[in-house]
Formats: sequence, C-alpha cells, structure tokens
Amino acid sequence: MRTGSCYSAGVKPLVIDYGAGNLHSVRRAIEKAGFQPEVTDRPSALDGARAVILPGVGAAADTMSNLNARGLAQPLKDYIASGRPFLGVCMGLQALMSYSEEGGRHECLGVIEGRVTRFPPGLKVPQMGWNRVHRIGEHPALDGIADGAYFYFVHSYYVEPVDPGVIAGTTEYGLSFPSLVAADNIVATQFHPEKSGEAGLRIYRNFLDLAARGAIGASATAAN
Repeated sequence: MRTGSCYSAGVKPLVIDYGAGNLHSVRRAIEKAGFQPEVTDRPSALDGARAVILPGVGAAADTMSNLNARGLAQPLKDYIASGRPFLGVCMGLQALMSYSEEGGRHECLGVIEGRVTRFPPGLKVPQMGWNRVHRIGEHPALDGIADGAYFYFVHSYYVEPVDPGVIAGTTEYGLSFPSLVAADNIVATQFHPEKSGEAGLRIYRNFLDLAARGAIGASATAAN
C-alpha cells in the first residue's frame, strides 16, 4: 500500500478553517496518509493551493455565515472552478449544494446543483455510527476500498443532487441517500473518513496521491 511519501513533497494539502470542530482529527488523518497539511482561514492561501480539503460539522447556516464572514466563500468557488483537486467532508459536501433546508432555506456555495434535506420523520437523527457505502461505478479515490465498506457517519441531513451522475456511492438509512459525490475535480463524502479507520485513511491517501500526481481535475484532463 502506498503511504503517499513519494508524492507528499510535491503537494501540501490546504485544510480550510472556518471554525468547524473536527480540524484536529482531519489534520492527523492527513499526516497518517503521509502528507503535511496547512490549516488556514486565509482566503489568499487558496491562490497557490494544489489540494484543498473542506471539513465540517454543525449547521449549514453557521457554516455559510462563517465562510462568508472570513471571506472564504468566493475564493473556494473560484478554486473549485479552476479545476484543482477538492475534497469535502460531511458539511464540506453539503456546503457544495445550491441550498440547505436545515433551519429554513439557506443558500450554499452552489457548486453542485441540488439541495440538502432532512431525513424523513420516523428515523432517529442524527444517524450516528458505522454504515456501509455502496459504490456506483469506479473512481480512483476509492482504489483499494471494498464495495460495502463501513464508514462513520454523524448527520441529520443528506444531499440530493439534481444530476444523479455525480453520485459515486450510496448508503441505506431508512432510504437510499448519496453518501459519496465525485465530479471532475471534486470528491466529497457525507461520512467522516478521518473517523473511519483504514478505509477512511485510504480515501485521504488516494485523493492526495491523485492530487500530487496531477491525476484528478484539470491537470488530469489536460494530460489526456
């Protein structure tokens, strides 16, 4: 299994700090994957970034408020539009949608057309604990991860993209919902890879190896 060490000198993952509470565990997971992250809330840091990770826990309204207050929302949209590699985790996935219905309608980044909606009545929320992710198609970020592998979830809302073609994995919890999204330079998970053992670390390692080798996003497209 690759550790990422042969590529880590070429890319320093940028972890966006907008006040979310899981930065420490994300940083540790990236380090275990063989890379040295930079945690920052500076919008200008995205200018030269080669791989960006947007983690998160909490509510959509607070997330968007904090991103806007720190001047990060538009730079994040510009970064993603440039075709450079982006990984969103939990709220980092939900923030990509057009809007969230959590606590009323709240506009999100609008990178992926769709909404964030609550699990239907009758289900215990949040969904908290381990659950399976069933793959749809193939993506290099999932190399070495078995179909149906378990990952750790903590959430009461899930995404509904307009285009089903961006859904790379689904999970069952009262209904089948998208738990993994992949589109061009974007990989985003509803689960927390940093809390998901070796399978979760493998996602970080795969994503960052791809970014370091220019094998995801605009660089990969240009190479082809």
